[in-house]
Amino acid sequence: QLQLVESGGGLVQPGGSLRLSCAASELTSDYYVIGWFRQAPGKEREGVSGISSSSSSTNYADSVKGRFTISRDNAKKTVYLQMNSLKPEDTAIYYCAARLGGISFPSLASYEYDYWGQGTQVTVSS
Repeated sequence: QLQLVESGGGLVQPGGSLRLSCAASELTSDYYVIGWFRQAPGKEREGVSGISSSSSSTNYADSVKGRFTISRDNAKKTVYLQMNSLKPEDTAIYYCAARLGGISFPSLASYEYDYWGQGTQVTVSS
């Protein structure tokens, strides 16, 4: 069973940056698509970004395009989410998720993902 562990969350001022990490118990190339999702209090979970197994395809929600960058290092079994120019509305619990799919396009639909981490809190506040 694939296990995912997020880290890197914390408190940051508006305009600041954070890098989230998602460490997987296995991240064999050609197997898993990885997505980042977030859920703010009182709101539904939303897709933030996704990356295909070989990094050939990435996907971003409109709300984070140009500010967030997703990447992966399969040798380290880790996927990263670099978050720049953070805004208060980015405050949420961030989750990484995985699904088998190889080179398929990384959807931001949460129902397509089978494995989930426990989440890491990101708070953007002055």
